[in-house]
Amino acid sequence: MQNLFKQIKGDKAIWAIVALLAIFSFMPVYSAASNLANSGHTNTFSLLVKHFMHLLLGFIIMFGIHKVPYKYFRGLSMIMIPIVFVLLLVTMLQGTTIDGANASRWIQIPIVNMSFQTSTLAAVVLMVYVARYLSKIKDKEIKFKETILPLWTPVFLILILILPANFSTTAIIFTMIMMLAFIGGYPLKYLGLMLLSGFAALALFVLVAKAFPEAMPNRVDTWMSRIENFANGEDTEADYQIEKAKIAIATGITPLGPGKSVQKNFLPQSSSDFIFAIIIEEYGLYGGLFILVLYMWLLFRIVIVSHKSDTVFGKLLVLAVGLPIVFQALINMAVAVELFPVTGQTLPLISSGGTSIWMTCLAIGIILSVSAKREELKEQEESNDNPLAILSETI
Repeated sequence: MQNLFKQIKGDKAIWAIVALLAIFSFMPVYSAASNLANSGHTNTFSLLVKHFMHLLLGFIIMFGIHKVPYKYFRGLSMIMIPIVFVLLLVTMLQGTTIDGANASRWIQIPIVNMSFQTSTLAAVVLMVYVARYLSKIKDKEIKFKETILPLWTPVFLILILILPANFSTTAIIFTMIMMLAFIGGYPLKYLGLMLLSGFAALALFVLVAKAFPEAMPNRVDTWMSRIENFANGEDTEADYQIEKAKIAIATGITPLGPGKSVQKNFLPQSSSDFIFAIIIEEYGLYGGLFILVLYMWLLFRIVIVSHKSDTVFGKLLVLAVGLPIVFQALINMAVAVELFPVTGQTLPLISSGGTSIWMTCLAIGIILSVSAKREELKEQEESNDNPLAILSETI
């Protein structure tokens, strides 16, 4: 065990935050999973074991990735872009529907018989790719035409493939890319142009989907109805979930205690999308505040690691894969308290679900790789300042 701890490099605070979130997740997931168990899907213990296995594999991914020098992610992102493009294309062409709506988000992994949500992998790969390109053109004169093919073409091609089945993920990725481009020094006038292009592409997609509804069954109608109903306060199935979440949060003023949630029996996504409401119902406002503080602490450490990185690519890479984690967490919490329409975004490292956990751990592993490199350089500097080392080198 001692040897294992010696192998752990990188920002220790980030390791601690991830460990705390993972450990804390077991109780609310175990409690909320009883809803699925009662509906006859399986028993609660098997769902807890499944969650444990997802986290275990996630930590293995994180440990392995943080051992890879982050400079290699520059080239890997270029190799992975066409791979995720093919994966997204295969996923979309499956034509999966749930209750008549387009839900082509997962592909089945052969042999292990597990489903994998390709858009989450595409999000990480695309953010790394954008960070690579922005670091490459840093401090150079940027001409918009020269960036269309190498930067914006891969971005829009991948987002177009994600959009039909997952509008919220597409919107988050696009927002994060715009933010990263702004931080990376991409000219504001060109960013404004890309924003207009993004809205125009979305409008065109909606028009095409309305004209040919058989191509994307009900999905556009679902987005529009959610946004309209959120604005108008009308009752829908999504509002039913929000109402139950709000009841759970209101109950949190006098918390019911671990495992004693009532609303988990009524919330269809109590172990994933609305787990934050269950946490507050069982652990009170202090439980919810504890989770919020952990994510804010993670954001603070991400900024610190980015600031301390010795290369432009390292700085942008950390922000590229780190900011979406915190952003997704804030959106999940905002949905639970009805500050945002229902998006289907999970609470990173806490909600059940394999792909979300694995890709979050992949992103954190990349951040730790950058901080590990910084530690390595610091150790080398300290060893060079050692008088004995200087004397030995002189002799």
